[in-house]
Amino acid sequence: MNKKTQQRKILPYKPHLKKLARTLRKNSTLSEVLLWKELKNRKIRGMDFDRQKPIGDYIVDFFCKELMLAIEIDGESHYGKRETDEKRQNALEGLGISFLRFSDIDIKTNLAGVVSAIDRWINEHTEETKTTHPGKERHPSKEGT
Repeated sequence: MNKKTQQRKILPYKPHLKKLARTLRKNSTLSEVLLWKELKNRKIRGMDFDRQKPIGDYIVDFFCKELMLAIEIDGESHYGKRETDEKRQNALEGLGISFLRFSDIDIKTNLAGVVSAIDRWINEHTEETKTTHPGKERHPSKEGT
């Protein structure tokens, strides 16, 4: 799928989730605030991210439509919910969305490493890089920790 097709792709969402997403944005965790400061205003490679983005039956913490990339912060609300998170991620991956996951602790203690991992993922997955620098992909959830 080329860049223009990705940008025009309509992602389904449940309208009632817009209000919940707005509430989540107003009540962000410290980790969400810290990472949002790094993602907003196209600070990482000029990419536009949204926060608390409704997609399908779910809301992802951060989303870049151009890259079809969701970034999730796994904090206390995720403990003991591995199966639910996997089901959710599998459903969204079925829509062509890639995931990067970082722990709440990583954001608070190694923000520079997290930002570097996001930057590397973007570099490795943009069209220009794919065509000029093919290489082995790394598992993004293992980076930045």
